[in-house]
Amino acid sequence: MASGKRRPKTEESGFAGLLVALKQAVTKHYGGRLVSLVVFGSVGRGTPEAESDVDLLIVSETLPKGRMARVEEFASVKKALAPRIELLAGEGINTRLSPVFKTCAEVEAGSLLFLDMIEDGRILFDRAGFWHGYMRDFQRRLDHLGARKIIVGDRWYWDLKPDYRPGEIFEI
Repeated sequence: MASGKRRPKTEESGFAGLLVALKQAVTKHYGGRLVSLVVFGSVGRGTPEAESDVDLLIVSETLPKGRMARVEEFASVKKALAPRIELLAGEGINTRLSPVFKTCAEVEAGSLLFLDMIEDGRILFDRAGFWHGYMRDFQRRLDHLGARKIIVGDRWYWDLKPDYRPGEIFEI
């Protein structure tokens, strides 16, 4: 840069090493229980900024009951990645991990959060194509309803059933 100032790396390449280490740490920690690992949000889209967090979905065959127990179990992954996250901070990237934990059964039950993963989800690990298959079926159900993502500037929302009539019951 002509000004001589060091600009923080905000493009995806600043996160690339973290994603490689994330995949290694998650696959090591969850072992044979790990079914899928998906990064979504700005990092999944490839548009992270210096303050972006790393949104990730971990699908495991088994998980402890309750969010706090799952977060506690994830602590060893977080600890393993702490030096890399510290290194990124030194480069001007102040990120943190924001995990969502689901069992296969919980994925099959569905979640509106998955809407954000249709276009933005980046699969890092997917044993037997579980997540890919789920998202393909989810997209088919949305297409059947005529659902569409409405983008307004840098925000969006979903119109899940454009021809909805009050009192009508539908399922995604």
